[in-house]
This record gives sequence, structure tokens and C-alpha cells, in this order.
Amino acid sequence: MKKICLLALLMSFAVWVSAQSSEKNTSAESAIKMVKEKYDIGKIPQGQPYTFYMEFVNQTKKPLVVKSVMAGCGCTVPEKPNEPILPGKVGKIKVSYNAATVGPVNRDVEIYLAGYTEPKVVYFTGEVVAASKK
Repeated sequence: MKKICLLALLMSFAVWVSAQSSEKNTSAESAIKMVKEKYDIGKIPQGQPYTFYMEFVNQTKKPLVVKSVMAGCGCTVPEKPNEPILPGKVGKIKVSYNAATVGPVNRDVEIYLAGYTEPKVVYFTGEVVAASKK
């Protein structure tokens, strides 16, 4: 009976250790370093879409694949790179913002990497100003 209890305890410990080690790289935060943690797009005229790039460096020792990128609203359209990002190299996320509404801009983009369950979230701010009348 003692052997069965000891075996069950060892198996439980092995499962726990395995779960702990698999949780280490669940966040994309550990794999990439953003060139900027927050982007300021400044003042942009209403009705004129604005495009910029969010850049990051692959901090791992293997190529990274950007699985998908998502925005918090329909006014922002991010595009992922098509090729894997090699170790130490820079990857770029193209972001297009539709400046339809006058006012402050506070948006986010989620970057999902293959092999990581949690995205890296990057923010951008700015202000949409009324277009000047001629």
C-alpha cells in the first residue's frame, strides 16, 4: 500500500513539474521585444486613413511565426508579416487606422505567435482633428 501511495505521489509531482515548465513560454511577451511599447501617431486629419508600422525584435533562438494580429475595433486593420522572423531580426506589423471620428485615439493591437498562447498587446494613441475647410 505504501508503494502505491508513493508511486501516486511521484506521478502527481511529475505532472505538476511538467505543467510548470509548459507555462514558461505561454506569453508572446517573452519572445519579442517591441521597438516601442507605445506608439504616438500624433494629430491626424479626420477622414484621412493613417498607416504606420509596429516593429519588434525576435528574442528567441529560433524563427518566430506571427500567427495573427487583431485590433480592438474595426477602425484599425493590422497586417502580419508573411515570413518567419529570424532570431535577432526585426519584424513589422503594418497598422492602418481609419480616422473617421474626431477625438482622442486609444487603441490596441494583439500579436499572436505560433507556439504561444498569450498575445503581446501593443497600444497606440493620437488625436483625430477636424479637417480644415478651404
